[in-house]
Amino acid sequence: MRTFGVEEELLIVDPVTGEPLALADALLSGMAPNGAPQNGAPQNGAPRDGAPRDGPTPDDPETSFNPEDMDDPDTALTHELKLEQIETQTRPCRSYAELLHQIRKGRGLASHAARRHGARIAALATSPVDAALHTTPDPRYAVMLERFGITAHEQLTCGFHVHTSIESPEEGVVVLDHIRDKLAVLTAISANSPFWRGLATGFESYRTQAWNRWPSSGPSAVFGSLASYRRVVGRLIETGVLLDEGMVYFDARLSRHVPTVEVRVADVCLRAEDAALIAVLVRALVETSVREYHAGIEPAAVPTVLLRMASWQASNFGLRGELLDFGTFRPEPAADVVWSLVEYLEPVLAEQGEFDLAKAGVAAILSRGNGAIEQRGVADRWSENNGGAPDASGLAAVVEHAVQITMRSERDESDTKPQPVLTWVRQDWREAPG
Repeated sequence: MRTFGVEEELLIVDPVTGEPLALADALLSGMAPNGAPQNGAPQNGAPRDGAPRDGPTPDDPETSFNPEDMDDPDTALTHELKLEQIETQTRPCRSYAELLHQIRKGRGLASHAARRHGARIAALATSPVDAALHTTPDPRYAVMLERFGITAHEQLTCGFHVHTSIESPEEGVVVLDHIRDKLAVLTAISANSPFWRGLATGFESYRTQAWNRWPSSGPSAVFGSLASYRRVVGRLIETGVLLDEGMVYFDARLSRHVPTVEVRVADVCLRAEDAALIAVLVRALVETSVREYHAGIEPAAVPTVLLRMASWQASNFGLRGELLDFGTFRPEPAADVVWSLVEYLEPVLAEQGEFDLAKAGVAAILSRGNGAIEQRGVADRWSENNGGAPDASGLAAVVEHAVQITMRSERDESDTKPQPVLTWVRQDWREAPG
């Protein structure tokens, strides 16, 4: 079974107003060289006036934090582009349970660091509440800010990146070529960014829209070989537009530092359980792709423009309406397309003992909704505008709710009714009529 791990980008927020706070430097000031918090670290940041001080309240749980985790070298917190966000990184894991524990541990460590400065963390892919943004002091980020202007200035987005182990870079390119047509489904499942700095965007994953302003972002073409992949990356660098290979922001890419394929299309998820589920689906995609290659199955030569359309559709509608089916690239009910992905992955999921887990997790998300649906519901309940656009009170309530759910352990989903598994047969997009 392949190992897998994740990176989660989290917002640092004011627990009263919901505003993002530029406290990453303060949170990381007491970190060990490996990025793990140190006991007794100095507090270089002052809590905001009016913000609650240390300690959870009954309605603001911190169930994921264990003081013994403070010295765990396998869990790290690091900077991101903006000081209003912080990234957690797990170690390589082998099971859903192990990865879920690592995700919760990372959130707990980030929350503990934030609380020491009167702040909280929230697993939101964009900020519902507007505030001034601050770029992390770093020469590379300074150049990005100068070169890419408003795109870099506004780039407060929080993604969820899944790393899955590969045997070689050559195998990694096989995976990239085979999974490219299915990644938009993961965007829809994870969508968790309907609001953008005080505005209702009309999108379920506005993070996807904001992120895709970078020149190298989005789906890639079929590479065919490692040499071709390296050649494309090299040509992108030679244009002089990108600073370095780290700015090759494909939806999925080979990691520069570890032997993994990195899938980057998901929003950070409100719930740790949903995040771990998406990672399980990604690992199954990777393994399925390698098996298809050894069985002589070629990757579907779907035009990249169709993949961009599928990504846009997933970003816009999430699970609320229709997605483009990854076999025909024609619109189908979102739930049907999601179940199609689970069916496609069933052989590997079943072999790894994760099929029932995947079915239950997908059924739970389809029943209660993804993070975007949950955010909209909270905003509607707490806004005082009689059904109009969410107001400041509603958006602050969204952040407060996110703080709670980010740190909450798994709820009882025993009354969730699973959605019916599809029985219809999908067509290959190349054989679709018309």
